[in-house]
Amino acid sequence: MAAEFGALRTDNSVQFAPAPDGDAAPAGGVVHVVDDDAAVRDSLACLLDSAGFAVQAHASAEHLLAGAAALAPGCVLTDVRMPGLDGLGLQRRLGELGLHVSVVVMTGHGDVPLVVQAMKAGAVDFLQTPFTEAQLLAAVGQAMAAQRRRCETAATAAAAGALLASLTPREHEVLAGRVAGHPTKVITKTLGASPRTIEVHRGRVMEKLGVQSLPDLVRLVQAAG
Repeated sequence: MAAEFGALRTDNSVQFAPAPDGDAAPAGGVVHVVDDDAAVRDSLACLLDSAGFAVQAHASAEHLLAGAAALAPGCVLTDVRMPGLDGLGLQRRLGELGLHVSVVVMTGHGDVPLVVQAMKAGAVDFLQTPFTEAQLLAAVGQAMAAQRRRCETAATAAAAGALLASLTPREHEVLAGRVAGHPTKVITKTLGASPRTIEVHRGRVMEKLGVQSLPDLVRLVQAAG
């Protein structure tokens, strides 16, 4: 396979690496390759497969979106200029569907407005052809790492949110006062409760949330968003 991808649109010699079933996707995630040119699509899939990535190939943005409900987690590597919905439109549509996957966009044109638009929309990287295999693998690796961080953050937020949901309305009020940095006497006056009652609620909040200090409490609230 050629190391430069600018010439692949006339090279049909590369064999396509079959896409794995979504159910069998490895923990590392799947690279979704979207390109209307079969030669380029197959070559990219072959290279990524040989580098150890699980790959699913899509001939169009519409093809990927048709299975969006069961989309295997990972990242999207998409051409910008395609018939029908282009790469930037695909990026936008994925966000609208709540599928915040990491996206790497490719173009043979490299015009600045497209670069700016893609990056503002959250693209992890932008590859202009001809690009090398090393550049491609580095961009996809970065996208997969970004997606793992996003998933970890989402999992942390969900866990923190579940803990906060266990609090009573009064405990939430005490929590809000604590996070705002108010001393007990201020919280007592604001809520119209005795200092002893506030201390009891504060202890229950710390116990339910599994934290030992105010900084830990603030970090948990921040993690929950």
